[in-house]
Amino acid sequence: MKKLLILLSLFNFIETQAQQKEGKITYSRKTQIKFSIGSSQGAQPIEQEKTDKFELNFANNQLALHQLPEDIQEETTNNFSSGGGQIVLRTSGSTDDKVFYDLTTKLKTESKEFLGKTYLISDSVRMADWKLSNESKTILGFNCQKATRTHISVRNTMFMQNGVMERKEQSDTSIITAWFTSAIPVAGGPTDMGQLPGMILELEMNSGKIVYTAIEIKDKANKKLIKEPTKGKKVTAAEFLAERKKAQDEMQQNPRSFQMRIN
Repeated sequence: MKKLLILLSLFNFIETQAQQKEGKITYSRKTQIKFSIGSSQGAQPIEQEKTDKFELNFANNQLALHQLPEDIQEETTNNFSSGGGQIVLRTSGSTDDKVFYDLTTKLKTESKEFLGKTYLISDSVRMADWKLSNESKTILGFNCQKATRTHISVRNTMFMQNGVMERKEQSDTSIITAWFTSAIPVAGGPTDMGQLPGMILELEMNSGKIVYTAIEIKDKANKKLIKEPTKGKKVTAAEFLAERKKAQDEMQQNPRSFQMRIN
């Protein structure tokens, strides 16, 4: 019996030592962009796909996420006319956007560019109500477990009809699917959809329209990048949403030309 207890303690020690608490993960993100222009009788469907990459460094219960500049696609602009107006769809990202998480204090700081302005947004790391599944699969050699949750948000639909820009708010409910590994016991991932007992290596959002997938995992982090951003106008999450809504209202008042930017 004594030998069995010693063996069990040894196995638990080995398993604990095998867990990775520091590292760097590269994610690929694929975004499907679909919308239509015009009236219901003659709507013009528009579809695009954007692929970009992000890097997550984590150590000492802190995480920092940023977009890789060398992998940002060249800006593409598509012009579509409807009723005398013009829509300019820009699918470029911003290398200045950074997110910092402190899992000890449960605080998040994000430096984000929006319509030529940079904002420094402070918010709390919110808990998510995940439902764990018995399903599992292997991602990059890590055994991952499936988790799902229901996400309720407000989606803005913008359309142009007869030269007038309209914006409509709709309640949007979707199922988010995450695959996480307890071998990396850090409640993180490619977005703030973390708070699982392990790192998210794959994340599917908006009914599959946005998919993050880990494509490389290293056991050493670039600790110089794990720091709180300081660039931008300091606002709360609520204040940033208010300024974004104000900008959307201004675009609606000027339907001759506006930009839809996907980040």
